[in-house]
Amino acid sequence: MNQLKSREPGSVTLPGTPSSSLPGTLSAPLRGELIAFRRDLHMHPELGNQEFRTTAALKARLEAAGLAPRVLPGGTGLICDIGTWDGGRPMLAVRADLDALPIPDAKTVAYRSTVPNRAHACGHDVHTTTVLGAGLVLAEMEREGRLPRPVRLLFQPAEEVLPGGAADAVAAGVLDGVGRIIAVHCDPKVDAGKIGLRTGPITSACDRLEITLDGPGGHTARPHLTTDLVTAAARVAVDVPAVLARRIDARSGLSLTWGRIEAGHAPNVIPQHAELSGTVRCLDLPAWRDAPDLVHAAVDEVAALHRAKSTVNYVRGVPPVVNDPVITELLRDAMTARRGTDSVEDTEQSLGGEDFSWYLEHVPGAMARLGVRTPGDPRVRDLHAGDFDVDERCIETAVELFTAAALLDAGADIG
Repeated sequence: MNQLKSREPGSVTLPGTPSSSLPGTLSAPLRGELIAFRRDLHMHPELGNQEFRTTAALKARLEAAGLAPRVLPGGTGLICDIGTWDGGRPMLAVRADLDALPIPDAKTVAYRSTVPNRAHACGHDVHTTTVLGAGLVLAEMEREGRLPRPVRLLFQPAEEVLPGGAADAVAAGVLDGVGRIIAVHCDPKVDAGKIGLRTGPITSACDRLEITLDGPGGHTARPHLTTDLVTAAARVAVDVPAVLARRIDARSGLSLTWGRIEAGHAPNVIPQHAELSGTVRCLDLPAWRDAPDLVHAAVDEVAALHRAKSTVNYVRGVPPVVNDPVITELLRDAMTARRGTDSVEDTEQSLGGEDFSWYLEHVPGAMARLGVRTPGDPRVRDLHAGDFDVDERCIETAVELFTAAALLDAGADIG
């Protein structure tokens, strides 16, 4: 690993301070190691289902701590139990995602991506590092006999690849013996040292929509003799979202947004083929389940009005992440125990998708927004942007959130 010093956060202090009376805090050497580990991952980003180097680095560090990680069947991602499950009360799982995005890193920092057109622009390097850090702290506590119940670390590949690597991980049995699951996601709108929480839906469903329109083609001088396919594509783009808005409860937050429209090659030729693609996002789980049929019907109706033949490829993505109220309160209590009530703020539901939702189809769980913004920093470092970066003090926040949650979940007295 590259032993780089932490990025200087200046004189800005974070909200709250870690409580020295609680077990499971970070030592200064481990804090520095984790920052170096995160930076190494940031310099070597890997796309979904290609996270071989990342998996190997995690496996090596966990084995060095005396643990026995198990690589998932696809060769990337792994699980690792802290302690031995006796078949009694199911374990708490702590989940991280490993993959990066296919975009260039626009930063000028020393730990900038070394891989062209690849970047950890969503914070998965942070998620991975914090779960590793929590595992190392909990492993030390387990050796000392201070961990009341076993905990499972889950490092999942391919979160950015629809329908998400979580579905494959579940199929591989990562939830066997697990009764509850928690995670964090970086949030550049929340200050480092804080988390954001919300009971109920915290992300939206996200599906992919691909439409093809076909007609006989013809001359632009005689559109009345053929199917004016460009106009048909334009009407589908405009009218289908409008039709959906009148066929589904507005409170469901269903949103169809186009990302690509292609038709034609010459200004005086009516084309025979057109394509549209976009995403369907939905805040409400029941509406998400109805969305494919509603979208198919709306597209077919609008296309038929313009005499175009339509083909719809509706690709299921992920349902919304719906935070369980009990697990959400576990995270609230854990963070409050660490840094006080001011370290937790309410957060809004995002229209972004997250495949953590697949785990919640099987076990209750909750995801927190992890603050990564340096307090007072006026810059906006949005997710999925080439200049995205974090205040690395967020690593300590998440590690201590996870360790406190593990102790509280086990019913330990950490007061």
